[in-house]
Amino acid sequence: MANPKQGHIISAVFWMFLISLLLFWLPVAGPLIAGIVGGKKAGGVGEAILAVLLPGIVFGAALFFLASVLTGVPLIGFVAGAGGLILALSHVGTLLIGAVIGGALA
Repeated sequence: MANPKQGHIISAVFWMFLISLLLFWLPVAGPLIAGIVGGKKAGGVGEAILAVLLPGIVFGAALFFLASVLTGVPLIGFVAGAGGLILALSHVGTLLIGAVIGGALA
């Protein structure tokens, strides 16, 4: 029989993204609620933290490669990718707090 507390990081990322998108008009409560729901979906604190940080890392890497391809200069791609990563990670403060709470509740 499957473990009922087992979570999935991909579904946690999806729920965090969807709820954050729907509750964008609540500056602190929206990401906090999204983090709690995503943390519970992830199934644990470690998985919840990974579910929060993984999209930011993927976004930064994609921005790095796309900017390098479009400009032809890898240094500009690196700067754009690093800036995108910092921008993405700066918006996940309350989402991370909510994910830790949700992961602890799971």
